[in-house]
Amino acid sequence: MIVAERKPLNEVRNLINGYNKILTVGCGTCVAVCLAGGEKEVGILNAELKLAGKMEKKPVETGGVTVERQCDMEFLDEIENLVEQYDALISLACGAGVQFLAERFPDKPVFPGVDTAFIGANRDVGWYEEKCRGCGSCFLGMTGGICPVTMCAKSLFNGPCGGTNQGNCEISNEQPCAWYMIYERLSKQNRLDSILEICPPTDWRNTTPRTLVQPAYKGRKAAR
Repeated sequence: MIVAERKPLNEVRNLINGYNKILTVGCGTCVAVCLAGGEKEVGILNAELKLAGKMEKKPVETGGVTVERQCDMEFLDEIENLVEQYDALISLACGAGVQFLAERFPDKPVFPGVDTAFIGANRDVGWYEEKCRGCGSCFLGMTGGICPVTMCAKSLFNGPCGGTNQGNCEISNEQPCAWYMIYERLSKQNRLDSILEICPPTDWRNTTPRTLVQPAYKGRKAAR
């Protein structure tokens, strides 16, 4: 899932400075799971904005709504009438959700209320680990399900550098060496021959905007 974290209150307040009626829009998927932008977080942010405005004698009127997914126009259509009542919007979704909200309501200023951190996994409540950088060339089948792009400090594709030290990375004793972990896992699976296969240079498709259409739906896209 996409993991995000709340922006500092002062930063959010600076973004909405000059607007009196603010609608905070939450997202019910990734950011809700990582406790950054769901229904509860919408209420918390609005309460903080109201309190800060009251203390500085700059009252602000807030509203809140949480849609199922901000990265899907279908769910944004549902709040059209509500959006019309406000001067500006705060999106608590990931960067994709912010952009979709701004595209759907181009006449309304849309400001991000969270920072998109990474693609990660839920380790425990409030504890998330980065697992993927969306490089566009997945080699997890060759590396025992351990991502060297994410886990290796140098994102090395073909084995460790000279800085591995007793299973740890040279940057920190608390950072395990990705290729040490890969070796250990492949060894247990009797698949060490996978390391001998050279991974070709990646084209780093995550450096330009990408579009993915699943094969079964390409005809639908072409018809538009």
